[in-house]
Amino acid sequence: MKTDCIFCKISNKEIPAKIIYEDKDFLAFLDIKPWVRGHTLVIPKKHYHWVWEVENSGRYFEVVSMVANHYKKVFVTEFVFSFIYGYDVPHAHIHLLPDSRGKIAIYPKEKIEASPGELEKVYQKVKLEVQKE
Repeated sequence: MKTDCIFCKISNKEIPAKIIYEDKDFLAFLDIKPWVRGHTLVIPKKHYHWVWEVENSGRYFEVVSMVANHYKKVFVTEFVFSFIYGYDVPHAHIHLLPDSRGKIAIYPKEKIEASPGELEKVYQKVKLEVQKE
C-alpha cells in the first residue's frame, strides 16, 4: 500500500466507496465524479502505478470483462466502453463506461451530476446484478 494513494485507501476501507465487486486481488467501485451513469473503476488491491505492471493481468481483465458483461444487462446496452488512462490517479485502474445511446464523449467537458442518492440508486442496481452469479 502506498500511504498517500486514494485508491489504496479505498482498497483498505479507509475511505468509503460504492464497491460493486470485490475479491482478494481486485476491486470495482463507482466513480464519485462519473462521466456517465454507472462509471466504474476497476483496480488491483495491491498498488501498481500502471495497468501493465499488474502481476496477474489476465485475472484483472477477467474481472473487468465480468463487470462489463453485467453492465450490458443492467444498463440494457451493447456499449460498455473501457478506458485506461492512468494520469489522474497513479494507481492502476480501468474505467468502465456503460452507455445506452451507443455514443460517448471520452473527454467530457464536465462530469455529470451524481448526487449521493443517484450513486446509491446505481449502486443498488449494479451490486444486486453482480451478486446473482
